[in-house]
Amino acid sequence: MESYTTGPNLAAMMFERARRWPDRPMLRAFHDDAWHTTTWSQFARQAASAGRRLREAGISAGDRVMIVSENRPEYPIAEVALMAIRAVPVPAYITNTLADHAHILRDSGARAAIVSTAALAGNVAEAGVLDLLVTMEPFARAGLRVLPWADLARDATDPADIEAEAGEIPSGALACLIYTSGTGGQPRGVMLPHRAILANCHGAYDLVHPLDLSNETYLSFLPLSHAYEHTAGQFFLLSLGTEVAYCRGMEHLGADMAAVRPTIMTFVPRILEIIRARILAQIDREPAWRRTLFHRAIELGRKRAETGLSLAEKPLDLLLEILVRRKVRARFGGRFRAAMSGGARLEPEVGRFFMGLGIELLQGYGQTEAGPVISANTRGATDIETVGRPLTGVELRIADDGEILVRGELVMDGYWRRPAETAQAIHGGWLHTGDIGRLDARGFLTITDRKRDMIVLSGGENISPARVEGLLSAEPAIAQAVVAGDGRAGLAALIVAAADTDAAAVAAAVKRVNQGLSVTERIRRHALVEPFTIENGLLTATQKIRRHLVIQAHRPALDAPG
Repeated sequence: MESYTTGPNLAAMMFERARRWPDRPMLRAFHDDAWHTTTWSQFARQAASAGRRLREAGISAGDRVMIVSENRPEYPIAEVALMAIRAVPVPAYITNTLADHAHILRDSGARAAIVSTAALAGNVAEAGVLDLLVTMEPFARAGLRVLPWADLARDATDPADIEAEAGEIPSGALACLIYTSGTGGQPRGVMLPHRAILANCHGAYDLVHPLDLSNETYLSFLPLSHAYEHTAGQFFLLSLGTEVAYCRGMEHLGADMAAVRPTIMTFVPRILEIIRARILAQIDREPAWRRTLFHRAIELGRKRAETGLSLAEKPLDLLLEILVRRKVRARFGGRFRAAMSGGARLEPEVGRFFMGLGIELLQGYGQTEAGPVISANTRGATDIETVGRPLTGVELRIADDGEILVRGELVMDGYWRRPAETAQAIHGGWLHTGDIGRLDARGFLTITDRKRDMIVLSGGENISPARVEGLLSAEPAIAQAVVAGDGRAGLAALIVAAADTDAAAVAAAVKRVNQGLSVTERIRRHALVEPFTIENGLLTATQKIRRHLVIQAHRPALDAPG
């Protein structure tokens, strides 16, 4: 790998790479029944063109602009265009409800948005008052100025003017606002300066350098509005010269792996769990001798990765590599080398399964407020029970109460227009993560608990239980509610029915609440339980529910199959 430099900001870094690799494939996407490639020089010209046209349309330095789009080449082009003219991208999930979009537009003060589909354009236009809407599909609304994306990006002029302008932006300038749920329920805008994401890029380079990456292909399928994919799957891997191909959606993941033949991917644990479950389900349908070979291959592969093999085991391991592991890895396209897992806790057994298949699996830990990557396992220094060592440039210590504290260039500037919450999160330069952990003698970090009540699903989504519980408790049929789901695929609810209310009324209430929630926030199943009281220890003297004790007391109900 070449020596790694970034420049003063993300936009300057991307334009510099375009000068370095003008004809190298950069982005790939499927449309019109075929895969199409965007080179680095094409990217730079389109980003510069979009930047010029956005400025002509009234976008000025400091303006916040919401981006609502699936993963596609226009996404990084739009972000770099905005950054280059010192506007501030505000990535938002395509699965957001109308209320979510309205909150982000109102809170950020964004009066412009860039969206992909006509359906998303309609939602965003309805959610708030906009001065400008840029759409990638035809859309029109009376009284709203709408510009087609194609008109913004069509100028083929050399990008030198915008590139030079971008080069003057200091690393401490605000790069983007990424909204993440707060404990009070309303998403908060995390102010990430260029230096925070660039610090992550430098730390990640040291992480992957032992993999000797070159001419890699990356398949991007996690939402680019998620801080993990936004940094790792977009800016960092592109900065290495990795070609990024955009998956058409989860339903096409298998087919796109076969077509793109990626060498590296990032995952959240839930996706790894699904892939593992599918492989095991297919193996269970095979004859007994094939099942025996498969499980022996996994066993020896794990041993080779963790402790090493004896001389007597190596010939069998080589045979199983040919007969079993290579065939399984072919499902990933046949060239797959490494996977990075983050966004939520990875069950160690799931990690060991992929290690057993001969896939380098690097698990990490982080949060949006830290760029987002804080620590990760590295090649040759992997402990699947942990989230690895802090990245280069990251100071990490454990407070007296066990909370993980982080300091360094990766730490956010604060929460947008929330000085009190910022002061609670950052003391003396130290970010208080809200997570409880421990460092071992080797410097490896293990997450043991969550100091705050935020729920992180296995797909990496952050869910505020206070918001969902508040909506449930507002239903006349529900007296009390606690939701759980940390590390799981979705939320489950423990519900105390109101007096003289039956199970059907409670189910109807849950259904009503779900209709107003985003997909990730919805209750997938619920169980009726006895009231939480002071007498049974599940309620404080001030009538606050002891969430952790409630969850612990009703664990069998939560673990029961839905």
